[in-house]
Amino acid sequence: MPSLPGNHGRCLKVDLSNRSSEVLEIPNHVLKEFVGGSGLGTWLLLEHCPDGIDPLAPESPLIFAFSPLVGSPLTTSAKFAVLSKSPLTQRINDSLSSSGFAIAGKKCGYDAIMIVGAATSPTCIVVQNSTIRFEPADDVWGSSSRHAEQMLGERIGKGFRIAAIGPAGENLVRYATVSHDGRHAGRGGLGAVMGSKMLKALAVRGSLQTPFAHPEELVTFSRQLSKKSFGPATEKYRELGTVSNLLTFNRLGTLPTRNFQSGSFENAELLSPEVMSQTHERTRASCAACTIGCEHIFHATDRTSSGEPAGVRMEYENLFALGPLCGVSDSNVVLEASRLCDELGLDTISAGGSIAFAMECVEHGLLDEPDLRFGNGEALLSTLRKIGSREGVGDLLAEGTRIAAQRIGQGSVAFAAHVKGLELPGYEPRVLQTMALGFAVGSRGADHNRSGAYQVDFSDQVNRLNIDESAVPLAIETEDEAALMDSLILCKFLRGVFDDRFAAMAEMLRLVTGVEHSVKELRATAGRIVTAKKRFNIRQGWTPEEDRLPDRFMEDSLPNEATGSSVLSRDKLAALITAYNQARGWTPDGWIPADHR
Repeated sequence: MPSLPGNHGRCLKVDLSNRSSEVLEIPNHVLKEFVGGSGLGTWLLLEHCPDGIDPLAPESPLIFAFSPLVGSPLTTSAKFAVLSKSPLTQRINDSLSSSGFAIAGKKCGYDAIMIVGAATSPTCIVVQNSTIRFEPADDVWGSSSRHAEQMLGERIGKGFRIAAIGPAGENLVRYATVSHDGRHAGRGGLGAVMGSKMLKALAVRGSLQTPFAHPEELVTFSRQLSKKSFGPATEKYRELGTVSNLLTFNRLGTLPTRNFQSGSFENAELLSPEVMSQTHERTRASCAACTIGCEHIFHATDRTSSGEPAGVRMEYENLFALGPLCGVSDSNVVLEASRLCDELGLDTISAGGSIAFAMECVEHGLLDEPDLRFGNGEALLSTLRKIGSREGVGDLLAEGTRIAAQRIGQGSVAFAAHVKGLELPGYEPRVLQTMALGFAVGSRGADHNRSGAYQVDFSDQVNRLNIDESAVPLAIETEDEAALMDSLILCKFLRGVFDDRFAAMAEMLRLVTGVEHSVKELRATAGRIVTAKKRFNIRQGWTPEEDRLPDRFMEDSLPNEATGSSVLSRDKLAALITAYNQARGWTPDGWIPADHR
């Protein structure tokens, strides 16, 4: 049968061990039931990832997945998903990135590219429509992803889009990123999976455009959406970017500071975009095929070799993780730390979280690194370099907070801020308790992109300091919405643009694929994708004990000056998790009944 419009119905499987490739057919029912992006990638993992596999073993698959909307005129649709079993969490990992790589990759004629095996020397896979070749990458091994993109692009030819890893991926840092054009599929260690395969880069260029079911209506809808996307719902992202959240979060006591010992930072104003815009040059940019333009690039005082100011893309998460979380208030240090993470290929949240944890260990006399203390910017920068090269204490912290705490022992596990091994992002769960539930049950671990439950906490639907079970369906709604947006794939900054988000997404799918989805059916699709991720985790060894928060956030945690008496009861969180599982149709402790699989 011909594939659904917007899709090719094919996955390219490349085996680095024997330098072979084959094309796998993707049935139409899978494209309908899992859409694309994270949903399709999850289905492929379930089909092709062995149970109990070491994520860094040659047989472990790495998947680049596209979606039916890629290549359409819909704003923010130029995104791709990268999936694997995570070397950081040992559970499913799906990370997204926006760039022209998504458009070029899909034009090769595939809905996904799956890579297995391992090369014997540094390699770049080059895909151009049906032609696949393997280029040596010895000369760029050890370089940043940006430098590798440039050098490989000059060698293999114009028009290729290249996703690459930096030194952290080569050195198997468990939270290394995959990068293209300054954007990153950041969390969970996908760069380490590439590094374990001796795969420096994947280059794509194609000419095969998929048809759309209703092209004229699609153009009209796209124009209307673009106009809405430039309205008040996205204004703050255009004007200041996501860093605009910093002072608001600080005022509300939900800005994690000094490894979550506090929810407010006394020097937050020094890192605010309002102040940094006065002390540093700032320019704006947009992702590929995006009308919002949320990307804000701050320029440090240093200059590049060409004389241009050195630019660093700042987001709330890297500002929080490399600033307040580590007690650092020097904006130049935070900018340099962010630049170092980009150059080395490190997830900023996990890097900052691991270093902040180490700083508290030093504070308690559990780690002999005298300079590694809260507020020491030079120690922050030197430790990032050590993590990227796995030297000294960096070799320990390259393993992530969970493993580091297990090795250090001496009670440090209690303040290791992670869920399932994934370090917490910049949301204080004691005062955002719906988010706390989202963190605890998340299939990827503590993740604000897979659970948007903070939206509920910042609304008038709940008391964020003391939620009850009425918050559970609201948390599920945000998780389902995220799963669907990550499968279409669309930027989550569009959420405020839609009057009815599920109805709008159903209309997009109708215009692109021709498949009519009711809102009820689309909600069922979202739930199916969430359940598929949980199913993968169960097959990889998940147990109910993993759905928890660190001891720091429970009722016997240290007093918190910002949260006051706002603490989470263990019994309360357990009851919320039970209610969540039952609402999902799973067993009370989170197992999936056979008829849900």
